[in-house]
This record gives sequence, structure tokens and C-alpha cells, in this order.
Amino acid sequence: MERLQEQYNKKIAPALKEKFVLKNVMQVPKISKVVVNVGVGKFKEDKKKIDQVVEDLKKITGQAPVKTLARKSIAGFKVRENQVVGIVCTLRGFKMYSFLDKLINVGLARVRDFQGVSAGGFDGRGNYHLGIKEHLVFPEISSESLENIFGLEVSIVTNAGKDEPARELLKLMNFPFKK
Repeated sequence: MERLQEQYNKKIAPALKEKFVLKNVMQVPKISKVVVNVGVGKFKEDKKKIDQVVEDLKKITGQAPVKTLARKSIAGFKVRENQVVGIVCTLRGFKMYSFLDKLINVGLARVRDFQGVSAGGFDGRGNYHLGIKEHLVFPEISSESLENIFGLEVSIVTNAGKDEPARELLKLMNFPFKK
């Protein structure tokens, strides 16, 4: 069992149940999935660079990502139908907890001039969205063999329904919010 998952089961869930005075353990907020998304608008014409992004995202998440395609052509953006416009990876279970552990304890600590993540990233339904400008913060990526640097968006989806329980859940998981 992953370290963060074990910590959730033994410490975080009972603390949340006590703080929010929940009667049933099924009411305790938990993370249901983590979605990692990369837009490839800068290099949508170059298939080699897209394949490199897919390989890097595969190293970061430990799971094969899926290429998202444009549904229709938009001449103003120079996008054609069925052209690759993004790469997405949805993590659940063990891989989700291991990715979150790596993000919280290693990835965010390696961000340049890191002061903490914004508490304004919640969407009103208990989900948190975080943007990372460079994928170099993850230890799986070596900076020597790097041709293109890309950013990624991490969406942490919870079943909390409201922002306050989800914020408390992430705080107990040692998510580094700004003071």
C-alpha cells in the first residue's frame, strides 16, 4: 500500500470524520482521481515532439497517456479535425496516490522560487486545479536529454462536494498552501 494512502486510512480519514462531525465513514471526503493534462499547441505539427511529450508523461505518471483529438477544424487557430491537441492521463488507486506523494514531497519542492500553491485553485465543488510551468520538477526527467519543455495541469478530483472539506483533506495530506 502506498505511503500516502496508508496515512489517509489511518490518520486523515478519522481526523476529517471528527472535524466535520460525520456519522458514516462513507461521508468522509477522499480523492477519487487525478487528471494530468498537457496541451501540445506549440508543437502540434511535429509528430516527434508529441511522441516525446507522451514518453515524458508516461515516465512522470507511470501510466500510458491518451492523445486527445480536435473534434472540428478551426481556421483561426490553424487546427484541423482529428489533429492531436492535447495529452491526458487519468490516475486512480495506487498510481494516483504514488503520483500525489511524488508531487507533494518532491515535485513542488523543486519548483523555482516556490512559495506554496494558491488556495484559490478550488472550483467550488471540492476539486483542486494546479498548473506547473515546467515538467522538469519531476525526478524521472533528466535535464540533459531535453529538447522541449512543457507545462502540465494537475486536477485533483474529490468527492467532497464543497471546497472547505477538500481544502482540509489536502492540508492534512501536507499539500503546501500559501500562508
